[in-house]
Amino acid sequence: MSSMWNAAKAKVQLRLAVQRLRTLQQKKEAQAKASRRDIALLLEKGKLETARIKVETIINEDIYVELLELMELYCELLLARFGLLDQNLREPDPGVSEGVCAVIHASQRTELKELHILRDLLMHKYGREFSLAVMENRDGCVSKRIISKLSVDTPPPALVDGYLKEIAKAYGVPFSIPGEEIVEVADEDQAVIDHNKDVKQSEDSDDVKRTEKSTEVPNAKSTSTIPSEPLKTDAKNIPASSSPPEDEFDLLSKRFAQLKKR
Repeated sequence: MSSMWNAAKAKVQLRLAVQRLRTLQQKKEAQAKASRRDIALLLEKGKLETARIKVETIINEDIYVELLELMELYCELLLARFGLLDQNLREPDPGVSEGVCAVIHASQRTELKELHILRDLLMHKYGREFSLAVMENRDGCVSKRIISKLSVDTPPPALVDGYLKEIAKAYGVPFSIPGEEIVEVADEDQAVIDHNKDVKQSEDSDDVKRTEKSTEVPNAKSTSTIPSEPLKTDAKNIPASSSPPEDEFDLLSKRFAQLKKR
């Protein structure tokens, strides 16, 4: 079977595969953007179940794109080390073994004819026994990264919810997961309560400052020979220096600490 190996053809297919893999990734990413916009519209209309189904499709497509990225890397690796790949050996050199196993094991799960042709060339080069071992992933010869991208499982609910939240956030659509809404509303109410308390405390502090101004101005008049009108202008600045900001800050800090404990 090794006589059917064609090095020139294999190199051409590797180069074509790299180009097609990049093009296909760009196409898939554009489709994913359009799908995310559709999901945002569904969320805006309140069609949560339909949005969940479409998100599962997007998740699977994202995994497929990651597989394409890995296959592109392996094809580039085989091109860079083509001298090792072209050796007349019964099994691939360790420097290209991972890439060869990835192409043989995963190419059929892609839609690229270039990878299918390259897979056939490699299977002919290394023989039936080696090819069957790779297809069955005996002794874990195929990269775990490739295996993880080929597994077909229903995405977990937590991942689906995460996608929905990110899509809603990206397109500015109000959205909350059922069951979390009550907690979020409670948190918002508490934030409003805390904010009102802070505002009241700030107003109380302003009242204290006004009281200090009214008590300090007469003292300034009794101890100064400067005319009355300039004296009033200077008295406005007296509370800022006579009431140290550190004390007020410490007081507010203690109040915030008490609020947090409630």
